[in-house]
Amino acid sequence: MDNSVNQADIQQSILNQQKADSRRKHVLNLVLLVLLILAPAVMYPVFLMKILCFALFAVAFNLLLGFTGLLSFGHAAFLATGAYTTGYLLSTYSSLSTEMGIFVGTAASTLLGLGFALVAIRRQGIYFAMITLALSQLVFFFFVQSEFTGGEDGLHGVPRGYLFGFIDLSNNFSMYYFVLVMFLAAYLFVQRIVTSPYGQVLKAIKQNEPRAVSLGYNVNRYKVIAFVISAGLAGLAGSLKTVVFQLASLNDAHWHMSGEVILMTLLGGTGTLLGPVVGATFVVNLEYQLSQGPLGDWVDAILGGIFVLTVIAFQSGIVGEIQKFMRKNMG
Repeated sequence: MDNSVNQADIQQSILNQQKADSRRKHVLNLVLLVLLILAPAVMYPVFLMKILCFALFAVAFNLLLGFTGLLSFGHAAFLATGAYTTGYLLSTYSSLSTEMGIFVGTAASTLLGLGFALVAIRRQGIYFAMITLALSQLVFFFFVQSEFTGGEDGLHGVPRGYLFGFIDLSNNFSMYYFVLVMFLAAYLFVQRIVTSPYGQVLKAIKQNEPRAVSLGYNVNRYKVIAFVISAGLAGLAGSLKTVVFQLASLNDAHWHMSGEVILMTLLGGTGTLLGPVVGATFVVNLEYQLSQGPLGDWVDAILGGIFVLTVIAFQSGIVGEIQKFMRKNMG
């Protein structure tokens, strides 16, 4: 009798803890939403849009690394494919709407992601990472040599156009709220994925893939779908970035960009929804601040040092460490 009562008390305690965590999460999300809505009143909208674009890129990457356990060194290829496709279409076809250009750029990255996944997904660990890096470099050299990308000069003067034919996106505030809505939609989409039964299978694959196989799951199919979704969202980030800055460059396709999104994700906290957003915000701000001062030539070295420090001392990232602290002191 006592055992049954104790078990009921434990279950009720766990349920109460989960409810409290859910309430804290909803309050935090609401506060962040209000801050994002009011942010253009105190900060330059273009800089905020840069943060949102890279935050979306990191959220897309985290779906693959943080929730599926796949380390890709080639995600810059999808960012650049979305950027170049959208930039070329909007620059060449004046009758094409901005939202359609972004949609086609996202679709192009999704298809490229499918191609990458079918080639690389049967490998694991470092072999998977190296295959994605090699494929990404092939895409980089394709963009270097292609006429439609402008080669080393890139695409410049990409028109922002009008959203739905009547919202003028040349206005930075209109553009900001459009990017914000797209970011929030993608963020909520990823949140829905990781909390769904499909997302639970992804987490099981990350934690113990042989066991997931033994339970009858087609592991490769789950990983391919996750890779394709991640690539599509990365392409969306690239498409939005091109419209915001009205240019697409080879920097988007360089392997350094793949490394940067890894840093953003690890620094913020893999396997957390908010972690990549925090990591992207920190890295973008740090790069800007350093570039304005005497340490401008040392940006890469400083970011490399932060990366090493994170891997050694703060493996859970900023958000992960905060969550640990809260569970320890508030749980």
